[in-house]
This record gives sequence, structure tokens and C-alpha cells, in this order.
Amino acid sequence: MSSSAPLRIALVNDYEIVLAGIREMLAPFSDEVEVVEVDATADVASEVDIALYDTYGQNETALTAICQPLNAERVNKVVLFTWNHNQTLVDAAIEAGVDGLLSKKMGAQELVASLKRIADGETVITAHTSTPQDVTALAPRGNQWPGREAGLTMRESEMISLITQGLSNAEIAEHTNLSPNSVKSYIRAAYRKIGVARRSQAVVWGIAHAMVPDRSRQIVATPRSSTPVE
Repeated sequence: MSSSAPLRIALVNDYEIVLAGIREMLAPFSDEVEVVEVDATADVASEVDIALYDTYGQNETALTAICQPLNAERVNKVVLFTWNHNQTLVDAAIEAGVDGLLSKKMGAQELVASLKRIADGETVITAHTSTPQDVTALAPRGNQWPGREAGLTMRESEMISLITQGLSNAEIAEHTNLSPNSVKSYIRAAYRKIGVARRSQAVVWGIAHAMVPDRSRQIVATPRSSTPVE
């Protein structure tokens, strides 16, 4: 890669609203990072320097399975973008071959700087010291998740998303690398905010508020020259 060329980035998650938020964050830095693919499936189709994998609604304990389709020949580096920086996740990510874990607390400029360091060969693990209840207030411009407009924090939103997908509390705990008690606490808080009392009501609310994965892909066509295509 030329030193003057922007990093080629693929954004990966199953929720378009989440990816749209990251893309908005990176837009002012188009001379440094180029989002060439917004991908709601596991595979990256383009040649990219970094696949930035947002962990919202994803199975954080299945990192090897996550990295295998991402860390293909066309993907140089794999980076997780997450609120969760507990040591278990960090250790599992490093073991799985992830090149960086970046906190969603960081602003766009710090995110871009961290991506450039990773592209240059560093393994970057950013600290995340805030409690999950703080993340709505801490989220920089661009960070988005389903249900944020209803006052849900990212973790509370994930609880409703995973309930909507049919997961039990035990499965959610394994999926998110949280304790069963933490899962129950987040679910109770989320239920209060969205005004439901039962799981079936939460599922109906989740379906109505984009809590089901989009399962779609958008390839961003960025011409490399001014030569017209015939």
C-alpha cells in the first residue's frame, strides 16, 4: 500500500444502522480511510487492508469462527470494534488472531489513528473503563444501534435484539460473554425503558424496531481513475 493511499476498510456487522453509524464517523477522514464495503454477512468480497468487525449482536465467544471467514487472503487485518474489553474477550481475540480490539468509546480521529497503527503492524488493544450503563452518554457522534432513540444503551439494545432472535438468557450470556446476573439486569432495565413486561412483548417490540439482522450487503463502488467504463 502506498503511504499516501487511504486505508481500504470493510465494515462488518449484521445491522445496517450500526454500520451506517461507523461509516458516518469515518466520512470526514476519507483521505486517510476509504470504506470500500459495508457488509452484513460474514464474508468480505473486496481486497481490504482492515475488516472492522462491530460486535453488536454478535457472538463474542466464537471469535475463531468470526475470524476464519474474515481473515481470508483478501483481508490483511481483522479488528474488533466493541464496548466489551474484559480480559476473557481480549485473550480469546488474541488467540483467534485478531489484530486489534478498539473501544467504541473512542472518537473518530482516535479510531482512524488506531486503524493506521494496526495497518502498520501494531496490535492495538484500547482500554475501556466505563460501565455499560454509561455508554449512551459516552458514545461519540456516529455510534448507532437499534433502539437508541428509545433510550436503550448498547448492551440493553443487544439484549432485546438477541431475545427477538429467540435466544434464551443462558444463550445470551454465552453470546455476549456476560454473567447470567448481568444479562437479567440489562433485560429488566430494557423492559422498563420500552414498556414491556414479558418476553413475547419484547419480541414484538424488537421486530417493530429493527432488532432483526438485515442480512444484506452493499459494495461501495469507488473508481480508481477517471477512465470511463465502457
